[in-house]
Amino acid sequence: MRLGLEGGAAKRQGRAYIATGLLQAFVFCAATATSYTYFTAEAQAQTYRFDSVIVEGNARIGQSAILSQAGIARGQNLSAGQLNDAYQRLVASGLFESVAIAPQGNTLRITVVELPTINRISFEGNRRIKDDALTALVSSSERRVFNPSLAEKDAAAIAEAYSNEGRLAARVTPRVIKRRDNRVDLVFEIFEGDIVEVERLSFVGNRVFSDSRLRRVLGTKQAGLFRALIKADTFVADRIEADKQMLRDFYLSRGYVDFRINSVNAELTQERDGYFLVFNVQEGQQFKFGQVTTVSEMPGVDADEYQAVTKIRPGVVYSPALVEQEISRMEALAIRNTVDFMRVEPRITRNDRDLTLDIEFVISRGPRVFVERIDIEGNTTTLDRVIRRQFPVAEGDPFNPREIRESAERIRALDYFETAQVNAREGSSPEQVIVDVDVAEKPTGSLSFGGTFSTANGFGLAISFVERNFVGRGQSLKLDFSSAEEAETYGISFREPALLGRDLGFGLQLSYSESESSSYTFDTESLIFQPSLDFPLSENGRLSVRYTAESIEVLGRDPSENGVIIDDDIAAGAQFRSSVGYTYTYDTRRSGLDPTAGVLLQFGQDFAGLGGDSKFIRTTGKVVGQKRIFNDEVILSATLEGGVLSWSEGNNRAIDRFILGPNIMRGFEPGGIGPRDANNGDALGGNMFLSARFEAEFPLGLPEEYGIRGAVFYDVGNLWDLSDVNLNGGSVQGEDGSFRHVLGLSILWDTPIGPLRFNFTDAIKKEDFDRDQSFDLTLSTSF
Repeated sequence: MRLGLEGGAAKRQGRAYIATGLLQAFVFCAATATSYTYFTAEAQAQTYRFDSVIVEGNARIGQSAILSQAGIARGQNLSAGQLNDAYQRLVASGLFESVAIAPQGNTLRITVVELPTINRISFEGNRRIKDDALTALVSSSERRVFNPSLAEKDAAAIAEAYSNEGRLAARVTPRVIKRRDNRVDLVFEIFEGDIVEVERLSFVGNRVFSDSRLRRVLGTKQAGLFRALIKADTFVADRIEADKQMLRDFYLSRGYVDFRINSVNAELTQERDGYFLVFNVQEGQQFKFGQVTTVSEMPGVDADEYQAVTKIRPGVVYSPALVEQEISRMEALAIRNTVDFMRVEPRITRNDRDLTLDIEFVISRGPRVFVERIDIEGNTTTLDRVIRRQFPVAEGDPFNPREIRESAERIRALDYFETAQVNAREGSSPEQVIVDVDVAEKPTGSLSFGGTFSTANGFGLAISFVERNFVGRGQSLKLDFSSAEEAETYGISFREPALLGRDLGFGLQLSYSESESSSYTFDTESLIFQPSLDFPLSENGRLSVRYTAESIEVLGRDPSENGVIIDDDIAAGAQFRSSVGYTYTYDTRRSGLDPTAGVLLQFGQDFAGLGGDSKFIRTTGKVVGQKRIFNDEVILSATLEGGVLSWSEGNNRAIDRFILGPNIMRGFEPGGIGPRDANNGDALGGNMFLSARFEAEFPLGLPEEYGIRGAVFYDVGNLWDLSDVNLNGGSVQGEDGSFRHVLGLSILWDTPIGPLRFNFTDAIKKEDFDRDQSFDLTLSTSF
């Protein structure tokens, strides 16, 4: 460690301080050598008895404390070896710069030089990391004894923190400034240096997947256009290990069981301001599932019953996650059948000739081990029950290692904690296990300011406050406000994910909105109150039920430009609707058998008429399919969506009917297709709609770090039917409807300020009264 003082006088004091230290060290070494030689020579032959003990050099530490630390008492018979032990204890106490013990007849003289105490700790030169964050890294503290070796460790910890931010050139030098009364100021001088970026991220040995596809898998990114804003392109050595694991998981989930990473080479550029990072990989061959069978070695357990719940079929690409899912299904069946301590072990037989893996699930009786208790530590805000409900087991239940691993993943997925470690250890007996949960919390609240732009509503401002772990109960609370040129929305939403301690979600939403869209000749105001419950029906299926109370009013403009149909809606004033509804969702996009494909099915209905001014049934449905082809480079998606409104009582207004926007039918303004007032062009909406969207997203050959991809799409849709609508003798165009067709090209740009999407469209088939739109730009971001 370098010691520095302020000014010329400080330098002279520093030299004197160093000289004194060297002299004391010399005296100490000489005394130690003499004493040690003396002790060694006469350790077996001589003992000492001291009538008096003299302690010299101590100013801050009392004599009794020194004697207690040394373990010496007056009148005690001591051997030379015991005196040496006393000396070692004083040295190890970390309180003294030097210690000398010298027997002088019946007197023992102990001479010490105390280490100074720390008066103040400060940091100089730090801009990227604040003082509070650095203070949390150092172990040295004010009003404690200064320890040079501890100060060096603190400097290393600070340098490592900068290294984790990609500032590998950071240097930290601890300095001491001597004060009076044997006190010093500890100053950490910091040179932060520049960020070292990943200039190039490449792969060697990959034949199936391109470099650009593999780059999307890794957390580390290659430096690009916005290197000043993107932190993922910073070189962090610890991130490489996580990247290696993500790369292994990616290949294993696609059947490449022999995949391995031979090496990862990081080479500094000639300017020493960046790294060339190269992953040397060996892919191997892709394997698929062969025969999937189940055998039982457990009395009373029928293998055929458990074989019936398996979903893997021969020919499916092998994935360890699918094997884990099958084991989970079998163990869930065992719980329903009250079979305890059942274990399912997959035995894999490799067939290199046809590149298949036969899986034999072996059911056996596991050891009779129970969960004694679950200990949770580190949660200062989050309640214990929020963590405990991630465990399907409780105290006294049979212990299942796989369930504990899955519970650990669920705890991490909550995203409430910086770290979450879950370990099992032996309890009060070999048949008992204690599960230790150690977490470190992180902030879960956020205040965000955002900007939006769309050709429908123009530029807008969005402000939202989100707390994902409200008062530590695992609940979410959101307050949001958004204001665009033609619309304003205020909302509050609350969600309890585990009502009554079960997988039962409760939601509550209250919102108020105003719309003044240029696509229409009228304005709207709405107030909505909606509580809801949702719960699982199957592994991938979930049902949501809700009640909705809403007040919606159509407002005219001055001067009025409306026709007789909209005038009737305006005259109706604010209408109150009371309805109950449900939505069933089945989603395999993340948990299906094929990691490159998935499907979303959604069906819902709302039944209005529980009081209010209207009575109707609104039915909507959606089917979405996704598939990655050409080694995951191209993403194909298809969406089929439709709705039917069946009106019974009340005034069927334009805002109650379906009005298609760009999220359902691209290439047209909101309300750009469908029935329209022939006199002034008011969009009237429709009781029925149907649309299909097909899209292919693909790379454009640009560097991956630019974040630019392309897409082509084809949309076809129709909006029609005005039955149960009071037309007041007005003339309507397009009541029967016709299918419109749109071709389009999109540029997708993932920028640091948010995802941009440029849509260039051409309505190849439309009606004369439609309002098409050849260009659409959307932007959404938070900052």
